[in-house]
Amino acid sequence: MRAFVLAFGTRGDVQPFVALGRALSDAGHEVLVAGPACYESLAAADGVPFAPVDDRWNRLTDEPHIQQALATNYGGLKAKRTAVDVVRRTRQYVAAALDDVSAAVPARTDVVVHHTMLPGQHLAEALGVPSVPVALQPNWIPTGAFPCPMWAPPWLPRSGNRLSYRPAALAPRMLLGPVGGHWRARLGLRSRRGSGNPFRRPDGGPAFVLQAFSRHVLPQPADWPGYAPVTGYWTRAGEGQGPSPALAEFLDRGTPPIYLGFGSMRGQHPEAIGEMVRQLVDTTGLRAVVATGAGGIAVAGSDTDSVHVVDEAPHDWLLPRTAVVVHHGGAGTTAAALLAGRPQVICPFTGDQPFWSERMRAVGVAPDPVPQRQITAERLVEAVEATRSDSTMSRRAAEIGELVRAEGGTHRAVELLLELTTDRAAQAGGSG
Repeated sequence: MRAFVLAFGTRGDVQPFVALGRALSDAGHEVLVAGPACYESLAAADGVPFAPVDDRWNRLTDEPHIQQALATNYGGLKAKRTAVDVVRRTRQYVAAALDDVSAAVPARTDVVVHHTMLPGQHLAEALGVPSVPVALQPNWIPTGAFPCPMWAPPWLPRSGNRLSYRPAALAPRMLLGPVGGHWRARLGLRSRRGSGNPFRRPDGGPAFVLQAFSRHVLPQPADWPGYAPVTGYWTRAGEGQGPSPALAEFLDRGTPPIYLGFGSMRGQHPEAIGEMVRQLVDTTGLRAVVATGAGGIAVAGSDTDSVHVVDEAPHDWLLPRTAVVVHHGGAGTTAAALLAGRPQVICPFTGDQPFWSERMRAVGVAPDPVPQRQITAERLVEAVEATRSDSTMSRRAAEIGELVRAEGGTHRAVELLLELTTDRAAQAGGSG
């Protein structure tokens, strides 16, 4: 099997696609992952063939006025104007990334696997091969069991659950606007009704979708169709990238620390959060590794015997060596904390993060979430202490960790892709 894999987004989005690439290669298949250029080293560390594409979209949040708008979830007139500009520039940058994708297409491809926010279905149609969108969150396949995690308002009645997924289905087209259609034309394809929907094949039937999360965290609803299997999380076979010498030395010096990091999220008061971290360490007597990430936490001063600050750290190596994982609730970090078998404290910002924070509470691996806008030193201390005083929570985190690791989600995804391409080849041979 020859797979072309299209990744998009920040590290938590890209890493599962790199893991899939490693698993495909390990199984003897040919693979090329195309993704943001800033993550080329991530693929290189795992020996995954990688085609870097324009990553200016990932750097939009480096700009202070966009940081401020994000921190308020685009509340207010000024922030909404910023949102319009972000959409305009996103389309421009994604168009450039798609041109890079076109230039990277392997000479022979059997399947195109792509992030839901990239119109990989156009490329697959041009190549005459299946398109497989990947759902890293349960936002895309309608169910009556729960509302869409990304788009549904909290007051929605249960009867509206399935309808709440309609905005999600439109999201890729709304974000890209005419970009997908222009790329389609450059690929030599005619315009056709429904071509912008990544969840429909050219013949109008449903596309095969891989849902890359765990049934142990989100039980699979009975009304989810067979063409959208839940595989389990996509993780790397080994521990991948190792730590810096300074981080390794810090961990060796004492007891397992707390991990605190908000990934690609930015808050309005990162210095205040940093001071809360200092107070948390002083109050609990615990050590801490603080990942400043995109700027959600800013810790003043230099490292101490109790606090070690990094820009980022390899979650698959670090989190199993911690006592508690304090994070923002992004799908990637949530998965890493689950796989590590550690209790969590979640401070959700936006998007699907409140959904994952509630799921972690529901499965018993986290206390009540501490929303980003409501963080105080006292609430952080209370939440962390809850994970330490409740032995059931630690035990449950270890149990869930064993279950999600045993799923082998990455290998299951490889098996399903091989079945898909083998069946298609057999059908093509029979029709010939």
